Amino acid sequence: MSDINWFPGHMAKAKRKIQENLKLVDLVLEVIDARIPISSKNLGIDFYNKIKILVLNKYDISDSLETQRWFEHFKKLNLNPIKISCFDKNFNHFFDFINEVLKEKIDFWKIKGIKKKAKIMVVGIPNVGKSFFINRLTKKNVAKVENKPGVTKKNQWFALGKNFEILDTPGVLWPKLENEIGENLAICGSIKNSFLDIENLACKLLDKLKNKYFENLIKKYDLKLEKSFLDSYDFLEYIGENKKIFMSGENIDLLRVSRMILNDFNSGKLGKISLESVDDLNY
Repeated sequence: MSDINWFPGHMAKAKRKIQENLKLVDLVLEVIDARIPISSKNLGIDFYNKIKILVLNKYDISDSLETQRWFEHFKKLNLNPIKISCFDKNFNHFFDFINEVLKEKIDFWKIKGIKKKAKIMVVGIPNVGKSFFINRLTKKNVAKVENKPGVTKKNQWFALGKNFEILDTPGVLWPKLENEIGENLAICGSIKNSFLDIENLACKLLDKLKNKYFENLIKKYDLKLEKSFLDSYDFLEYIGENKKIFMSGENIDLLRVSRMILNDFNSGKLGKISLESVDDLNY
């Protein structure tokens, strides 16, 4: 897959608005995808040393061992990491964590007799779960949610209990995405399908899974083969044949097979998988 150029006008405007609104907030929550911490983290935004919490979302469908390694890595960098899933039953621990991170600032306000709500900005790439996350925090469906990128188009303020106000921002990416980063973001659903070759993307995902998570594929699709026998396109065809996904006659519907594999990955049906490891970092 070649480098991806995808930077809609609303995204450039969103980055400018984020920079402008930084002076209004006391805390930045950067939501990243726990499966791809490298690809989903660098937004190209200068946060001017604002207090931050790094939210590792979707930890429930990421490789537990890899995610814990990432957690420890970010903790050493003083990024205040926390692992969450929007499907967690209880979010009280997250409020406790916010209060802990903001304790010094809140104590200062109390000493000075300042009565105000702490303002929090939520940022992240498209379709990383920001709006769903805010809905869980507020316990209301205040932010529009769909399982596709580009749903949030403008900044939106919401009340968060008695002590906080939270700002939802549109997902942002870089003007040009490098090969590996672009692949990972596309696989994880952060780039619109209309920009992508779905069959090629499914093959790229199979390439990434064949070494470490091959048994996940065997189990999910009830396959009987040796991985050394197939390249990814042959593998794609074999899965389609095995699952009897045909167009007409005996022609395999590769587009449907590709969408099935990508959907199974993103819904966690392939098991807990991470596409990036701490070992991938270039120190």
